[in-house]
Amino acid sequence: MRPRHAQSAETVRRRLEQGTRDPAQFRSALVEVPARERDDWVDRVLGLGELPDDDPQLPAGCVPYLPCPVDAILAVVEHGEVGPSDVFVDVGSGAGRTAALVHLLTGAGVIGLEIQPRLVVAARDLAARLSLSRVAHVEGDATVLARYMTIGSIFFLYCPFSGERLAKVVADLADVARTRTIRVCTVDTPVPPCLWLEPEPAAALNVAVYRSTLCEHPYARAQL
Repeated sequence: MRPRHAQSAETVRRRLEQGTRDPAQFRSALVEVPARERDDWVDRVLGLGELPDDDPQLPAGCVPYLPCPVDAILAVVEHGEVGPSDVFVDVGSGAGRTAALVHLLTGAGVIGLEIQPRLVVAARDLAARLSLSRVAHVEGDATVLARYMTIGSIFFLYCPFSGERLAKVVADLADVARTRTIRVCTVDTPVPPCLWLEPEPAAALNVAVYRSTLCEHPYARAQL
């Protein structure tokens, strides 16, 4: 990383540790960094080191933890229109990197759902260290928990699982979508065909944003 960008990361990290948070300033500092250096910059700002090991008992159908690229998160924030009044639910939140970054970029509240206990511990430690009071992490199976995230307005999936587990989460979100319009944002995660989710214009090659339609007809039966 170029010295001036390394210094920028250190400056932003100190501000966060002192409790100074301004989403516009944070985003401005991030986008000034060349795209190829942004992931390293974010890791320095958040004080992240080596990736935690995955649990050897990772359930079948779940994907080992891999942080979402920063540029993909920027695209999700922009095209998903994430703002401070949103509650962003990160389905398969890992060590909390995306949760922290989305909050710092937007001011949104964030709830992370993660099945691996050691990753939940790491995520909670990160949020506590940076005093991110609007970021919370819940330990458990997202295929069970997602339907209970009734305050969520945006649901994010970055390859947490596929097949039947993914189909169940999408189907369960219909209950939330009957109460308000939600957005489902994905990175490298094709969503099963779903009549109540309408795709937005393509955000990026690997990023997709869907908007629910059920609240327009709240008693309509969700169909996959």
